[in-house]
Amino acid sequence: MYHRIDGSRYRQIFVVGDVHGCYQALQQQLQARDFDPQQDLVIAVGDVIDRGPQSLSCLGLLDAPWFSMVMGNHEQMALMALLSGVDFHWQRNGGDWFYRLKGEARQRAETLIHRCDALPLVIEVTHLPQHIVVAHADYPAERYEYDQPVNAEDVVWSRKRITGALEGRGNRIAGADLFIFGHTPLKRPLKFLNQLYLDTGAVFGGRLSLLRIKSA
Repeated sequence: MYHRIDGSRYRQIFVVGDVHGCYQALQQQLQARDFDPQQDLVIAVGDVIDRGPQSLSCLGLLDAPWFSMVMGNHEQMALMALLSGVDFHWQRNGGDWFYRLKGEARQRAETLIHRCDALPLVIEVTHLPQHIVVAHADYPAERYEYDQPVNAEDVVWSRKRITGALEGRGNRIAGADLFIFGHTPLKRPLKFLNQLYLDTGAVFGGRLSLLRIKSA
C-alpha cells in the first residue's frame, strides 16, 4: 500500500494532477519546466487514463524510470474490469478507449493495466525540506504513519475530506507537512490546512497542474 521515495536522489521533483489521457499536455508542461529525465522525477496522483485522447501513451509512462504514481480510481476500475469481465462501469466512465484498440496495442494496454495492480496507494517523499505524502483521493486518518493500515477504498475514492475543505472545515493531518491529492476536478488548486488538491480538470478544458516540490 505504501512506497517511499528518497527525494535526495533527484534534481527536481514534480507532482502532477489527474492527467486523464492528456499526455501531450504533460510533455509540454515538463518541457517548460526544464525537465531532465536523467535527473528529475514526476509523481502522478493517479487517474492517468480515461476520457482524454492518449490513455495508452499515459499508461506507457509506467515504463519510464523518471515516473512514479499512486493508484487512482480509474486505474482501479480498469483493473477490475479486466479481472472480472464486467466492464460497464469502466466504459461509462471513460474506459471506452481500451475497447477501440486492436492487436498489439490492445495487448500492450492489457499488460500495463495488469501492472497497475502493483501500484502503491500512498507515496511518501523523504529528505526534502517538507515531508510530503501523495495519494489519489484522501488519507483517511487523523495521523499519517508509514505502513499504517487505512481503508483502501477511501484512499482511492473518498470525497469526504475535500467536501469539508470546500466548505472551510476540517483538520490538519498529523505526521507529515503536506498531503497532495487529486480525484476531484477543481477550477484551480485548493490548499486547505496541510492538504493540497491538484486536479484542475485538464481533460475538461482546464489546465494540467504540475507542482514542483523540489527545485534544481
